[in-house]
Amino acid sequence: MTVGFASLEDDLESLKKQNIYRSRRLVSSSQGVCIEVDGKKVINFSSNNYLGLANHPEVIESFKKATNQYGVGTGSAHLICGHTSSHQALEEELAAFTGRDRVLLFSTGFMANTGIISALLTRGDFVFEDRLNHASLLDGGLLSGAIFKRYIHKDIGNLQTKIKSTKRKSLIVTDGVFSMDGDLALLPALSLTAKKNEAWLMVDDAHGFGVLGATGGGIVEHYGLSQQDVAVLMGTLGKSFGTFGAFVAGSEVLIETLIQKARSYVFTTALPAAIAEATRTSLRILMVENWRRDKLLKLANRFTLGAKQIGLQILPSASAIQPLLIGDSQSAIRLSNDLLDKGFLVSAIRPPTVPKGQARLRITFSANHDEQQIDQLLDALESTTL
Repeated sequence: MTVGFASLEDDLESLKKQNIYRSRRLVSSSQGVCIEVDGKKVINFSSNNYLGLANHPEVIESFKKATNQYGVGTGSAHLICGHTSSHQALEEELAAFTGRDRVLLFSTGFMANTGIISALLTRGDFVFEDRLNHASLLDGGLLSGAIFKRYIHKDIGNLQTKIKSTKRKSLIVTDGVFSMDGDLALLPALSLTAKKNEAWLMVDDAHGFGVLGATGGGIVEHYGLSQQDVAVLMGTLGKSFGTFGAFVAGSEVLIETLIQKARSYVFTTALPAAIAEATRTSLRILMVENWRRDKLLKLANRFTLGAKQIGLQILPSASAIQPLLIGDSQSAIRLSNDLLDKGFLVSAIRPPTVPKGQARLRITFSANHDEQQIDQLLDALESTTL
């Protein structure tokens, strides 16, 4: 008997009927405010390149220079022969930047989150996760084998009810900035809850680093919290840093534990050393060019004010992520396509990425946008039937 894929074809057809089928767009330009998508030049309001560093000439030059020394690939895992002096330097500089004992690099954010949680927990332990956490955090909790409990979004009381009777090792896990809503975790209250219940607290600050805090240190700097308040701090390099990869920052014992036990670190090739060098340059720019962060938040505020003036249903957000709630998936797709016809790339976000009935346009800003482009987007939204 020949095994076919008829059932998979049925599944794909079902996704199309529900308006949640996804297709890739072909980008034929460098990442920036203006890009070429499917042969059409558009203004990009869908990227996580918040500080505009993905195409920064100094970052590019650092990458090119490092390839002359290291080549392109690292050839092995960090624990074999893939850990270079550039990786080590970046880890040390990120540790100083975050105010923590040590940092460990991962090849992707997804690998970092699954590796961290699985290394810290085992069967019989507990993991408590915000219901709107990123998929990598949810998958990491499930893969760990720990008893998995989700609490109502940002509902500290609900979390306290679930955790108070826990007797085993426990980990509370949250996004710092929630990637589809743009709102901030109630980190001080989560930290107090963790301490009261002798649990660890892990924060994925992928969308906070570079954007929040006086020096771009992210949500922990925004709230004035330390390593003792947030034991496990994870961040990605492909957003504000404009490069690729991820890291976790924390105590000496945390990092050594992950080196020994995080399978997604131990059993994968190290990210290219040239990426590490490019990220070192991004970090330096991020720390000294505060105007990027200031301008980014100014543009987001300009959009929020303009959106309210024309009656758009923008969800509350203190970040560079501004979600325009639409409701049904078909309407979100139609609006996204209408904006594309007018020269704006704004992605439609649909279930299961967001809850059913909460499809939206996820509008994101870069420090390289200007006020005129913000106003042009608002004009396009106002002239489009929602």
